[in-house]
Amino acid sequence: MNPRRYLDPVLNAGPSGAGVLALGGGALQFSHCRCLTFDGDRPVESLLRVDELLAEEIEALTVPKAYAGLPCPPDAPLLMGVVNVTPDSFSDGGDYLDHEAAIARGLALVQEGASIIDVGGESTRPGAAPVSQDEEIRRIEPVVRALSAQGILVSVDTRNARVMTAAIVAGATVVNDVTALTHDPKALSVVAEAGCNVMLMHMQGQPQTMQQEPDYRYASADVYDFLRERRDVCLKAGLKPENISVDPGIGFGKTDAHNLLILRQMAMFQGLGCAVTLGVSRKSFIGRVADVPTAKDRLPGSLAAAVAGAGRGVQILRVHDVAETRQALAVWRAISISEA
Repeated sequence: MNPRRYLDPVLNAGPSGAGVLALGGGALQFSHCRCLTFDGDRPVESLLRVDELLAEEIEALTVPKAYAGLPCPPDAPLLMGVVNVTPDSFSDGGDYLDHEAAIARGLALVQEGASIIDVGGESTRPGAAPVSQDEEIRRIEPVVRALSAQGILVSVDTRNARVMTAAIVAGATVVNDVTALTHDPKALSVVAEAGCNVMLMHMQGQPQTMQQEPDYRYASADVYDFLRERRDVCLKAGLKPENISVDPGIGFGKTDAHNLLILRQMAMFQGLGCAVTLGVSRKSFIGRVADVPTAKDRLPGSLAAAVAGAGRGVQILRVHDVAETRQALAVWRAISISEA
């Protein structure tokens, strides 16, 4: 496959037919792809019919994208509920620092419809300072253990191998790493030896500095290349495609223009052949676009971005507001997905 060719399916929710393919085993269909190539550093766009695609390109775009033992979502993304056991996360810092409050929050999010609970003990918001690994473990371990004991699929949001190990021992089966297993040299071996599932996120730079003049040749293509390389590293280490999800990292080392371009081209990431996760809930770009400075007031914008992601085929949405997102997706699905 030409590494300089990026395919962005042109999606609709109509009935299938000749020359129409299903994206990622779901309800969205496409008969054409916008094709992005480069003449040097100059992007060149064209439109291709699906019969002009290579067999391996079709396979990657259309393969059903199950993840972590969960079925491939047929017509709307699965929801991953966020529980931050931190004092300084950008949106809910301090709300669930008490272990019992965090556990109760996780249980409530499952009742609201979350398929995965993502437990974090270190904020990686722009400008955040790191915490010690001992403190990170102290924050997350009792929460992971309690939720896992209830049969809940638990993810640990960490970039540190020691914390990953502690969380896996406590029952976590997903590692969500904002550095795509690049921060800690032991992270890949921890995940591979445990047979764990992983979420690989793109971030340019470090949390303390990532919003200081982020720069890309072409944001969505550059992020795609990074995620492809990290996916390949994981596959070589023994993980299977159904153990891997990729996340373009909205708001992590990106300007608003970068974020919006990536969001418009989210379907492109289906070409990596594994589940795509999108996290836009309460993000700062929503505040700037809609002039809403307070993170907890960004629910309407978060729902709009979530529905846009669903319409571009993402398999998993990482959200703070599970019930509200589930309702928005139910209405979107009823309107947009053809029953024919």
